[in-house]
Amino acid sequence: MTKHSKIPAFTLNEMVVVLILSSIVVGLAFTSLRLIQKQMLSIQTNYEHALTLNKLETALWIDFNRYHDIRYDLKTQTLQLANAIDSTHYKISDSYIVSPKDSFKLKIKSHKLFFNGQPTTDLNKIDAIAIETTRDYGDQQIFIFKRNAASAFMD
Repeated sequence: MTKHSKIPAFTLNEMVVVLILSSIVVGLAFTSLRLIQKQMLSIQTNYEHALTLNKLETALWIDFNRYHDIRYDLKTQTLQLANAIDSTHYKISDSYIVSPKDSFKLKIKSHKLFFNGQPTTDLNKIDAIAIETTRDYGDQQIFIFKRNAASAFMD
């Protein structure tokens, strides 16, 4: 007489339940992964925007304090900085600012020119500039100024 013994195993119903639960967990994991990737992309974009703004602010600050003659050419939208030995310029557009050393891709809402703390219409005498970015860059403002020598007030 042969004795039939049961082999320990899972039933078909148990296997179906495990497969359904596993697919739900995997689906949640992929949804979470997609959300995390979006968040990381947003953080990376914000970091790149902040880095671009900081680089532009540093470059402008160095050049504003290196050159004593600062002018703005309205026709070419160029900020020209010069001294007796050297000169440089910044081409300002709505979507970028280009200097001979670097280019800064950022969207600009407006830029205003100042002399002696007041907005100026004399584009040959400038000692400060205010640049306001668009909402894409968090509506950030950069304000760069330099101290004027006494010769700037003569004329």
